[in-house]
Amino acid sequence: MNHAEASPHAGTGRLWRVGIGLLVTALSVCLLPGLAEAAKGKKKKGKNEVVRVMTRNLYLGADLGPGLAATNVDQLVDGAGVVVNQVDATNFPVRAQGLAQEIQAMKPDLVGLQEVAWWRTKFPTDLNVFPPNATETEYDFLDLLLRRLNAKRELYRAVVVKPEFDFETPVNDQGPPGGLAQADRNARLTMRDVVLTRVGAGVKVRNLTSGTFQTLLRVSVAGLPIDVTRGWTALDARVRKSRPFHFVNTHFEAFDSGASNTTSLGTSLGKGQIRQAQALSLVAPGGPATSKLPVVLLGDLNSDDDTVQANGDHLAYTSLLGAGFVERSTNTPLSCCVSSFDLRTGSVSEFDHQVDHVMTDAPKKVKLKRSAVTGQEMVNGYWNSDHNGIASVLKVPKKKAKKKQKK
Repeated sequence: MNHAEASPHAGTGRLWRVGIGLLVTALSVCLLPGLAEAAKGKKKKGKNEVVRVMTRNLYLGADLGPGLAATNVDQLVDGAGVVVNQVDATNFPVRAQGLAQEIQAMKPDLVGLQEVAWWRTKFPTDLNVFPPNATETEYDFLDLLLRRLNAKRELYRAVVVKPEFDFETPVNDQGPPGGLAQADRNARLTMRDVVLTRVGAGVKVRNLTSGTFQTLLRVSVAGLPIDVTRGWTALDARVRKSRPFHFVNTHFEAFDSGASNTTSLGTSLGKGQIRQAQALSLVAPGGPATSKLPVVLLGDLNSDDDTVQANGDHLAYTSLLGAGFVERSTNTPLSCCVSSFDLRTGSVSEFDHQVDHVMTDAPKKVKLKRSAVTGQEMVNGYWNSDHNGIASVLKVPKKKAKKKQKK
């Protein structure tokens, strides 16, 4: 318009040009915002699909130490009583509400859960516990969590449930130490690892698998050799418009902390070497964490490379790094672990190391957008778990569009 006003020409020609200029300017004002928005939208349109994943250790509800340390049956029965009383005190029905709120807030498409305990009982006392056979449910952590998650409508569904350590014993949880003579019932713990998927979020899964590690910790409980069963759960997934990827959830051994630890294979390994063997089995050729697809591996690895001591506790994690996996979760703040008999005491300062991780084996394909630590505050007077949760938002390549066939 300024150019038209400065023109040396006069008369109707000049007026005509001014009119045209005004019309062009008006059209520009109307059209440019739309063009800008279109350009902005085009710029935002990327080649990646955002996928949300989460790892959450629920905490089985007690320290198993009093039972595992028993050298005879009476010590086992009394120690197991301490364990089940602690399970009552840590109150999973209440904790499940806080855990559900964490998951609902993060809206992960896939969740890997560890220590999804199932506590069952049997009356009266029965020494016939091999194999474990108590069936009366006291606390089913999976059922309680899903009830909280899906109170109004189904938001999450368990698609892989893998039973792990399964043990039963008479318990003395009512009176003073008295061993088997004081027991009035049996208690059974079944540990499970679980994968949840978000319902109605475009999450498609197939090739659901699970397995047990070959190298397990063997402990002596009341003179009996017991293998601490641990393993993995896995599936192939496609989330909305993403390309397929392989998803693995696992929980490595936590108690191979001695200088020498007996294995299920009859061998002895040093501190952290059982969980290292478990890590290596995941990434060995043909292992459950190997695939032609990009792999997302998460879980409670009980290992790290810089927040735990370099005395064996780092071995499993560094083995995964050596196999080409990279970190895809935050360590600010740290996520493990509060120490409290009933989860009603303790402070954030106790979370001083990292053992829960999200990792991928295809750093050029699957990238981290952002990550957060969940569960850093008490809910209804309890910590949700002795661990915090880790939620990561990943950028996964989009599925290639099919080319239209020419007619």
